[in-house]
Amino acid sequence: MSTQPPAPPRPKRPAKPQFTQATLMLEAFLVGFATLVAYGLRVAPPATVWTLGGVTCVVLLLLSGYVGRPGGYVAGTLAQVAVLGFGVLVPMMFAVGGVFVVLWLVALRLGGRIDRERAEWDAAHPAG
Repeated sequence: MSTQPPAPPRPKRPAKPQFTQATLMLEAFLVGFATLVAYGLRVAPPATVWTLGGVTCVVLLLLSGYVGRPGGYVAGTLAQVAVLGFGVLVPMMFAVGGVFVVLWLVALRLGGRIDRERAEWDAAHPAG
């Protein structure tokens, strides 16, 4: 039986990308359901509804992998405007999209704060 030293702990993943990725992915599901509602209510031609909904879902999912890179947070913020734009087809999306805008802002702010505090703690407590 060989005794190997324990593996070093894995570095913590930054909180800001985690929070924003989760928000964008949940938002993609929201847009998918809003697309179904818009289709059921027949608020626009089906091709328009499915194209707008599908493209927005795909963009949100792609952006969830892009956050943390240069321009990723700006693109995610612009995507919030697109989600609010669904309120034109389904008026309830103004309210639900507004909730996700607040979640996005909280993810940016709180994630950044957690990352700063982790960095401060790591600097004050170097691994020996």
